Amino acid sequence: MKTDTAPHPAPAVNDAAGPRGRRPRLARMAGRAPARPTPAAAAHNVSAATAALLALVAIGAALHEPVLIPPLAASAALVHCAPALPLAQPRSVVVGHLLGAAAGYAVAVASHGSAWAAALAAGATLALTTLARTPHSPACATAVVIVLQEPAPARFLPLLFGSTILLVLTAYAASRVRRAAPRYPVYWW
Repeated sequence: MKTDTAPHPAPAVNDAAGPRGRRPRLARMAGRAPARPTPAAAAHNVSAATAALLALVAIGAALHEPVLIPPLAASAALVHCAPALPLAQPRSVVVGHLLGAAAGYAVAVASHGSAWAAALAAGATLALTTLARTPHSPACATAVVIVLQEPAPARFLPLLFGSTILLVLTAYAASRVRRAAPRYPVYWW
């Protein structure tokens, strides 16, 4: 499996280790961060995510509809920069956002645009995505957007579905353009 990351140096031996030969807490915590991506990998991931987001803006401009919403930007970051995570897999991206939309609309019917209702919709989305085995944190934000902005479902849902499909397909394509890039997705369904 290719990691596409810069070499991670081995932690230095600490002569000032604690009583049991353990490193201080801060040093232990710092050593658990993932390795920094190579400059080529970082440039590839960022440019692919940005291209996908610009495509959403272009589609929105052509349709005279706001297609790019903040949760989709977070989804783009996940699928392009952390493609092996369960949260980034197509099932989680597409179904997660649709469950978030369903929770958002259900809560919006009961209450009109309150922040309290938006928080409940996000919690309901988290519960639904957990039960459906489709974890995707940006989907919680989709529920919040729906409660607070109340977009028309007949227009919003097809755009949301198409946007999630576009994000998945661009991540798939981007993972095949660069030889050293990790393959996306790990699983489709």
